Amino acid sequence: MIKIEYLEVKYGRNPPVLSIDKLHIGPRERVAIIGPSGAGKSTLLRTIKGYVRPARGKIEVMGVNLATARRRERQPVNQRIGVVYQQFHLVKRLSVVKNVLCGRLGLTSRWRSLLGIFSAEDRAVAWSAICEVGLSKKVHQRADTLSGGEQQRVAVARALAQQPTIILADEPVSSVDPAWAEDILELILQVQAHHNATLVMSLHQPDLARRFADRIIGLRDGKVVFDGPPSMLTENSLKELYRGIDSLPLNGAATHAEKDQTRSA
Repeated sequence: MIKIEYLEVKYGRNPPVLSIDKLHIGPRERVAIIGPSGAGKSTLLRTIKGYVRPARGKIEVMGVNLATARRRERQPVNQRIGVVYQQFHLVKRLSVVKNVLCGRLGLTSRWRSLLGIFSAEDRAVAWSAICEVGLSKKVHQRADTLSGGEQQRVAVARALAQQPTIILADEPVSSVDPAWAEDILELILQVQAHHNATLVMSLHQPDLARRFADRIIGLRDGKVVFDGPPSMLTENSLKELYRGIDSLPLNGAATHAEKDQTRSA
């Protein structure tokens, strides 16, 4: 599904921000990427999506080497990769359904995309995605009137509207109330399982990675320093991964008691 070999990503003449000898992610895997700020987590996701071209090496996604492929070869791959962003990236003045329909833009003809005209199939797919994330009652509500958790649900629905083979989630709970981090991650996992997609998500909190991933990849200084199941991520592994940092990242998910207090407030 995703094969990386001797990959190096750099910006201008600066030292490489990503340097990975070998990394393979298979179909339907549920992978969390962790590491200190600046370790290369977001750059790795952007490279998988095709936003960043590597300076050297190979990154093969769904059989296409994005490092050497031409635009027309990369486009079908890009269409099948849905992204959930940290800051939602919604058009706040648009309704829920119109934001979700944006996920269909890359799958429609050029003139329909320019005019914002969607087919009955596009609307059916968008409606199904909205129902799947539990926002059917707010389908015509403006995005900027929703809570942070609801906005992230819209973002998940938009990615789902692409009918993706791969879902990338870049710090998907960093901009939501910590009390609802678990809910968003549970939703992403449900969507991934229901659609048999491959999930790669960057997470700031190692504890959430342990609980919501089947495989954890630890990055430090752009290099893979840990790759294994959650059971192998020991405290010593974390200390080495976050070496030189005053304290390990705290778990961003609240307890169920804290969530109950939020509901009753």
